[in-house]
Amino acid sequence: MAVTLPETTLEQYERFSLYNSPYPAHDEGCAIDLYPGTLRDGRTTAAPSPVSGTVRETRAVRAPSKPYAAEHDYLILLECDSPATLEGLVVRILHVNPSVEAGQHVERGESLGDLVRAGFFAPWVDNHLHVGFRRPDQNLHRASGSLPLEVGVDVRPLAWDGTGTVVATGETYAVLDAPTHPAPGEAFAGVRADDGGVLDGGLPHYDGGGVHGAGQDGIVSLNSDRLGVADGRTITWDDVVVTANGEAITGLSLFCARDADFGAKLICPDRVFERGERVRVRVRSRAGR
Repeated sequence: MAVTLPETTLEQYERFSLYNSPYPAHDEGCAIDLYPGTLRDGRTTAAPSPVSGTVRETRAVRAPSKPYAAEHDYLILLECDSPATLEGLVVRILHVNPSVEAGQHVERGESLGDLVRAGFFAPWVDNHLHVGFRRPDQNLHRASGSLPLEVGVDVRPLAWDGTGTVVATGETYAVLDAPTHPAPGEAFAGVRADDGGVLDGGLPHYDGGGVHGAGQDGIVSLNSDRLGVADGRTITWDDVVVTANGEAITGLSLFCARDADFGAKLICPDRVFERGERVRVRVRSRAGR
């Protein structure tokens, strides 16, 4: 059984990813990370609920200890009553310090609490909601076991030649000005693979990735650089290294977004890039380096 997330759920968020995570809950696209961005009232920490429903339970959970992370993460279980395609399922939500409690009804878009900077994700990852869906008869507390997810929106593939200029930097990442989103706010878009699908995942710093909209088995490449092999929409990365101007970096963060600041995100905790620097990105086999 696959669960389709409708446009009314996804349109509340600026970005999403099914595969850009190191944790097995995301295997085969069985969970989605939803990034709210800045809300209409200017808040950056509020966590809009992806669905309407009744809170079944909230609890603190143990998270990996990281110097940049909160001591605890939290799990919210929500019995879904809207949209109709998700009615009767239980939604598992992580990385939100809940302001709601068991028995309370929440509407889609209503804040569940404040986003938590959790030890479950890397320092280059922005705050987000981790969301999965289960039948009520399933184990609701086990980390893995959620139903496979499909996104009920068309994701626009953006051609990218691997080059760009650095427009933003952090301690562990740099963002390029390309590819450019053609219609911010109107549609989700992502980096186009050579076969036409949209790439999703951490290349290659997470075990695997995915491709939206292609649906074909076989070799996946970017600018003729081989990335790995797809089985349906799930990609097993080859043993590759991402380079920027000829030197290795940790990788590329690949996701689907509809905000105006879209651009290739380089994960580079061991490299420093300056704003205005011109960069060329390639993917190479480690064996052939």
